[in-house]
Amino acid sequence: MCCDESLYPYTPSKVAPIIFLAAFLFSTLHHIWINVRYKSWRVTGTLPWGGIVFIAGFAVREVSAFHPKDLNLFIASTVLILVAPPVYALLNYIVLSRALYYVPQLSPIHPGRVITTFCGLDVVVGILTGNGGARVANADATSAEIEAGKGLLRASILLQLISFFLFVLLEYVFHRRCIKAGTLDPKATAAATKNANKVRRVLYLMYISSVIISSRHVFRVVDVFQGYTGYLQQHEWPLYIFDGAFMFVNALVLNTWHPMKYLPNDNKIYLSRDGATERLGPGWKDSRPFLITLLDPFDIAGVFMKRDKEKFWDHEDEHPIVGQDTIVTDKAGEAKSAV
Repeated sequence: MCCDESLYPYTPSKVAPIIFLAAFLFSTLHHIWINVRYKSWRVTGTLPWGGIVFIAGFAVREVSAFHPKDLNLFIASTVLILVAPPVYALLNYIVLSRALYYVPQLSPIHPGRVITTFCGLDVVVGILTGNGGARVANADATSAEIEAGKGLLRASILLQLISFFLFVLLEYVFHRRCIKAGTLDPKATAAATKNANKVRRVLYLMYISSVIISSRHVFRVVDVFQGYTGYLQQHEWPLYIFDGAFMFVNALVLNTWHPMKYLPNDNKIYLSRDGATERLGPGWKDSRPFLITLLDPFDIAGVFMKRDKEKFWDHEDEHPIVGQDTIVTDKAGEAKSAV
């Protein structure tokens, strides 16, 4: 350790936390302004939330640097910085879900199941992390309990990495379907080309964010398996690179190419097969009980039972065209046809 009774194995920086606090403050204020501008709190409200968690984490880290023996400050800063990146992952789930609602005919899964499935996995990760962290941090725990806690932490990090790999795979499948259907190809009309570019940019944005977050997950996997005596925990710079710089770049990318520049606020608005027309549909509903959708997000049981799926996009002529028919917005931010 850097000094007697210090909880850090190094002398913690008093400058780095201020730099990252200021960086995330700038990004968060910009995200708040964008959410106000696009009225997209329901879709991208997690962006300011993630930034606020990082700001709190680095603020506590700064105080902890002056009081390296304070266990409460040490735990608080560690936990806050640890839980902030999954908030950005949640944003990716929501944005991909909204992209699938926008092009429903090519979605490999009900868009609503993206959020429930991957958030459900994240809840499991959180439970494992909380239980594992509590066992490791308990001063009265036996060596067996501490080892069990480390095992739970390893399991949580691995599950998080597997979950995000499956998310990227789902995104890739959707991307391939868009390419095969010609949705992303240059079109004859300006409107179709514009819509193709919007879908393409959202997909590329999700790929970039997914790579950044996955890199951070890999860092955490190595960190947990190395343990306290490993290189990553014995040096301070990896935390600021992978938890700080990587996640700030992710936030900055989303500042620059905000997904709601390209996607509608209302998940009932979808893209017609011609690629040029946006229509206001009834929304993609899932009549199955919530617990069933959680356990079987791909409706595998429905495949064996030969259950007919709702395909409202096959009746697109019955749905009003956005921008041509009169579309008004209700108080909840959802579009509806005025009659």
